[in-house]
Amino acid sequence: MAGAGGFSVPGYGPERSTMSRLLARDSPARRLDWPIIFSALALSLIGASLVYSATRNRTELNQGDPYYFLVRHLLNTGIGLALMVGTLWLGHRGLRTVVPILYGVSLFLVLLVLTPMGATINGAHAWLVFPAGFSLQPSEFCKITIILGMAMLLAARVDAGDREHPDHRTVLQALGLAAVPILVVLLMPDLGSVMVMVLIVLGVLLASGASNRWVFGLIGTGALGALAVWQLGVLDEYQINRFAAFANPELDPAGVGYNTNQARIAIGSGGLTGTGLFHGSQTTGQFVPEQQTDFVFTVAGEELGFVGAGAIILLLAVLLWRACRIARETTELYGTVVAAGIIAWFAFQAFENIGMTLGIMPVAGLPLPFVSYGGTSMFAVWIAIGLLQSIRVQRPMSA
Repeated sequence: MAGAGGFSVPGYGPERSTMSRLLARDSPARRLDWPIIFSALALSLIGASLVYSATRNRTELNQGDPYYFLVRHLLNTGIGLALMVGTLWLGHRGLRTVVPILYGVSLFLVLLVLTPMGATINGAHAWLVFPAGFSLQPSEFCKITIILGMAMLLAARVDAGDREHPDHRTVLQALGLAAVPILVVLLMPDLGSVMVMVLIVLGVLLASGASNRWVFGLIGTGALGALAVWQLGVLDEYQINRFAAFANPELDPAGVGYNTNQARIAIGSGGLTGTGLFHGSQTTGQFVPEQQTDFVFTVAGEELGFVGAGAIILLLAVLLWRACRIARETTELYGTVVAAGIIAWFAFQAFENIGMTLGIMPVAGLPLPFVSYGGTSMFAVWIAIGLLQSIRVQRPMSA
């Protein structure tokens, strides 16, 4: 009911119709996977606290402002949420038509890293640095375009009803599409990103229904490729040292094994409930390098203990479980393959990051999704969340 001034009385008129639309069964808001959004947001906010704890006393990093990294992490999260909404608005099907453009842009950016515009940060020559302190790691966006590009090729004829599974020629084209950015990133060399991309390709092939011969062939080729990379000296010395420290944890604990040794001390000192947020002696004493990025999980282990670290793993598990449901319930192969690629990406990167802090995986310089500080990584994972939400929202109601 509207008054003389034209406003609406709550419960009547346009306001009621808006609420009805939001609560309707076919409303996009109702069809969003809210557990994924809440889990990702909770991880990002927990990450903000851990990043603040790790950097508030590091004046050589925070430029004298204890809130420097905290503010930036929250800002990155906000931009990430906006990118998720934008991706959801465009839709995974809408993006399908511009995949060649996105692929070309991401490939151009990673190629720029090999030019004088490329920069080395924390030992990895994988960055583009722009004025005003803005930096970009293009390999993060390549993960998305590899997923979208392979899904577009592998699902094209299947979703059109021409075939039940991708044929060998299509699989070969998809592998060629993924191989180009992977080889460029390997030349940087950014071995951690290459590992993630290879696992993404494997997950995509498994979800696409391609012949198992391709899957086993990829695994064998990956093993031979890793051996060739080692023998040909493609890796930098710091990367070789990381593998040496992983193979022998007692190797040079004050040198190449310092990072992993201090990481295990920090996590082990947390016990069941931790020393308390902002009260970790290893964190406050700045014994663990790169705690705001690669080794952020050590802050959780020390200050939040087994309970807090377990909560992070649980939130990641909820996110992956819901993503698996989305992949299983969609009726189009394209959506299934995109979701599977994201699952492989998140699962392996989280396992590698947490595993390297525990000493069960080699140090590979990979951030913990949503938790670690880093703008490009944060933007990429939230775009992936937008893709998952689009797949869920756009599926038929009968699914």
